[in-house]
Amino acid sequence: MRGTRFREPRWCFAIYREADMTSPSTFRKRAFAVLGGTAIAALALTGCATTKAGTTGSGGPLTIGTTDKVTVLDPSGSYDNGSFAVQNQVFPFLYNTPYGSPEVQPDIAESGSFTSPTQFTVKLKPNLKFANGHDLTSTDVKFSFDRDLKIADGNGPSSLLYNLASVDAPDPTTVVFTLKTPNDQVFKQILSSPAGPIVDEQVFPADKLATDQEIVKGNAFAGQYEITSYDFNNLISYKANPNYAGVLGKAKTSVVNVKYYTSQSNLKLDIQQGNIDVAFRSLSPTDVASLSKDNKVTVYHGPGGEIRYFVFNFETQPYGTKTADANAAKALAVRQAAADLVDRNALAKNVYKGTMSPLYSYVPDGLTGATTALKSLYGDGNGGPDSAKAKKVLTDAGVTLPVKLDLQYNTDHYGESSSDEYAAIKSQLETDGLFTVNLQSTEYVQYSKDRKAGVYSVFQLGWFPDYSDADNYLTPFFYNPTDKEAFILNHYDDPAVDALILKQGVTSDKAARASIIEDIQAKVATQLPTVPLLQGDQVAVAVKGVSGVKDTLDASFKFRYAALSK
Repeated sequence: MRGTRFREPRWCFAIYREADMTSPSTFRKRAFAVLGGTAIAALALTGCATTKAGTTGSGGPLTIGTTDKVTVLDPSGSYDNGSFAVQNQVFPFLYNTPYGSPEVQPDIAESGSFTSPTQFTVKLKPNLKFANGHDLTSTDVKFSFDRDLKIADGNGPSSLLYNLASVDAPDPTTVVFTLKTPNDQVFKQILSSPAGPIVDEQVFPADKLATDQEIVKGNAFAGQYEITSYDFNNLISYKANPNYAGVLGKAKTSVVNVKYYTSQSNLKLDIQQGNIDVAFRSLSPTDVASLSKDNKVTVYHGPGGEIRYFVFNFETQPYGTKTADANAAKALAVRQAAADLVDRNALAKNVYKGTMSPLYSYVPDGLTGATTALKSLYGDGNGGPDSAKAKKVLTDAGVTLPVKLDLQYNTDHYGESSSDEYAAIKSQLETDGLFTVNLQSTEYVQYSKDRKAGVYSVFQLGWFPDYSDADNYLTPFFYNPTDKEAFILNHYDDPAVDALILKQGVTSDKAARASIIEDIQAKVATQLPTVPLLQGDQVAVAVKGVSGVKDTLDASFKFRYAALSK
C-alpha cells in the first residue's frame, strides 16, 4: 500500500510561496505569501561584476531581478520558492529535469534503478567534486538525506521523504535507498525536489542547520553555479562552476547577479529602463500586460505548475450529506451546473491579463498524462459556459432555483486579484438566476482554521507542486487511506479512484501509467470534488539581446540561470 505516502504538500498562490508549517507528520500546507505593493527605492548594485543591461557583448554578465525572498540557504531548513531558486543553481541533484521536459533524468548520477522492489540503487558519476575541492561521494549523498530526516526542520522539506526508510553507501559511487513501499515511481521525482539537494558533509553540520554565511564561506556548491557574494535578500552574485558535469550542461553565462526587490513597481521600472536584464517572479498581471506593449523588452510565457480551483465540501454544500435536505443526485447537479457556468477564458483574460491559462482538468498542461477532461463534459463542450445546459441539469435533478451558494475566498494569501476573480465567478454563476452567490472573504489565518474545521461549503484553494509529476496533483487531493483524508478535507472519497491512484504510483511502464492518470482525471471529472479554473503561466521579461529564456520556462517549473545569455 502507498498509504504511507501521505505528507504535507505545498498549497499556495502562484506568485510567491512561503512555508506555512505544521508538524511533519501531517500535510505540509505550503502557502504563497503575496508581497505588498509598498514602493521602496531600488537596491543599488554594488560590489559585483555587472554592467547596465544591453551594453555588453555576448556572454557578458547578466542581472536578474526578482521579488522572491530567501529564507535560508540550507536545503534542510527551507521549503519555499525564493530559497529553492538559489538552491537550484548551486547544489547538485541525483536527478534533475532537463530543459524542455518534465521527466527527470540522472544529473550527477550516472544511473538509477530498482534493484529490488524496495531498493532504489544509484550509481554516481566518477570523480565528482564540490567547488571547494572536496570529493563528492556516496557518503555525502547519504549524509544529505539522513540529516534531512534527522533535523526534520518545521520549515524544511523532510516530509517529502515519506517513503524513505534508510540510505546506505556501500562504496564511494553507490547509494542504496531502501523504501517503505515497493516500486515507487515518484521517488526519482522527489530526488529532484526541494528534498533532493546534495550537500558537503565536511561543511554542513549533521544535526542542525548551517548558516548562510557558513555555506557561502565553505563554497559547498556543485551545481551549475557557485556563490561569490551574498547579501541576504539584497544581492547574490554567482559565477559558473567549471566542474559541473550534469544533465543541464555548462552555464552559458559566467557571471550572474540576482537583485532582490520589495516592490513590484520598482522591478517593472528597472526592466523597462534596462537596469536589469531579466525580471522573473513576479510582476502583477497589469504590469505584464503593460510590458507586453513595450518594444524594448520581450515578455515570455511558459507552462506553470500553479493551479487555481474551488472546492465543494461534500457534507455542507447544497444538498450535502449533512444538510437537512441531503440528496446525492441534487448535490452532484449543483456541482455540474457550476462547472457548466464558469468561464475560464474570461478569468484568464480579464482578471489575470493572460498570465494564467484556462485549466480543464486536474493535472496541468505540460505534465505526462494531462488531459482536458472537463472541456467536453461541461459548458458548451469547447471550453465556454452554457447556462441553458446548467439550467437543464438543475431542473432535471429537481433542484429548487436559485441555488443559494456561500463561496469563500481570500486575498491576503491568494492575492488581491482574488477579489476580481471571485466577483467574476459570482457573476458567472448567477447567470439567468440559476445561483444566488454569497461571496465571503476572511483573513488567511482564520481562513485556514475554518477550512480545516469544515466551516466552508464552497471555497477557494491554490496549489504549486513539490515535483513536476501528475501524482502531485492527484494523491494529495483525492486519495483517502483508511485513517486519513486528502488534504483538501472536503469529504470526497471514491475507493475506485483510490485504487487507480495507488496503481499509477507503482506502474513502471510509462505509457501504461499515463493511461491510468488519464483514467483518474476522467473519473474525477464526472464527480467534481473540485472545479479546476486556471493554470498559472511562468512569466519572465527580458531586454532585447537576452536569449535562453524560453529554454528554462518549461514544465520543470525551475528557472535555471545557466540557460540565459546575452
